[in-house]
Amino acid sequence: MADQLPMTTLGKTGLEVTRLGFGAMEIRGVPRGRDVSAAQAETILNAVVDSGINYIDTSVDYGLSEEFIGKYISNRRDEYYLASKCGCIVGAPVVPSGPSAHEFTPAIVVEGVEQSLRRMNTDYLDVVQFHSNPSQQVLDDDGALDALLQLKQQGKVRHIGISNTLPNLPDHIAKNVFEVMQIPYSGLQREHEEWISAAAKTGVGTVIRGGVAKGNPVESGVPRPDEWSLFDKANLSDLIDEGETRTSFMLRFTLSHPDMHTTIVGTINPDHLASNVATASRGPLPADVYAAAKSRLAAAGETPDPTG
Repeated sequence: MADQLPMTTLGKTGLEVTRLGFGAMEIRGVPRGRDVSAAQAETILNAVVDSGINYIDTSVDYGLSEEFIGKYISNRRDEYYLASKCGCIVGAPVVPSGPSAHEFTPAIVVEGVEQSLRRMNTDYLDVVQFHSNPSQQVLDDDGALDALLQLKQQGKVRHIGISNTLPNLPDHIAKNVFEVMQIPYSGLQREHEEWISAAAKTGVGTVIRGGVAKGNPVESGVPRPDEWSLFDKANLSDLIDEGETRTSFMLRFTLSHPDMHTTIVGTINPDHLASNVATASRGPLPADVYAAAKSRLAAAGETPDPTG
């Protein structure tokens, strides 16, 4: 491995994870994603593990993702931690556009986890997260949380978590049962910045999604919402070292959050993966650059809401 990835402990789970993880949604295939061949999936998944990344995140409703993982890297299961989701309806039709349906009942939680175990050819999942930010009341009232806890007692799930956002996130923290929280965050999406710290202070392992704000549209060639206009408005280009890209700067900004444990970044391109690994291996931004970036973002009108 050319680059040594920084490691940290994922909260009270005790799992020693690379601060750069892999988001396997990118290998879900059509119609929800781009067309991905079996050869591409095999190449990128093995490249991920070869790079030293040891945290892979997927979901029941990420198309072909779980099946590809089971087919191509289940024989390397001891080299990575595997996280998936629950609350996704098993056997639901794939919808070309719009969000997937979710229901938080004991039956759907159990069916989803059992299917994930079969698909990924494994006896256990290191982390299972409730998908799609359900309220704490829904999880309590319908018995979904109890069902996931029972799967943990059976050894099929090692740690339980939730993929969440405001306004439900504070209630999830207060419940004091979740060991992992997957929270959106980047320099261009900072509304959860203080809540990441609030979760980590209770022992929660923090997994960040959206850590590169889906990649700079100029560099990726993929049209994105105009949130990247904030990058120019804040004059962040002035802070970029020679040879660094906007996307790599954004990744290092995310890695600079003191209470972020790992950020999952997806790609099907081995060159992009290598670039991400090289960037993460450089570690956080220098303290003065990180402070300047936050100051400029605040002055440009992007200020995190500390109250939620």
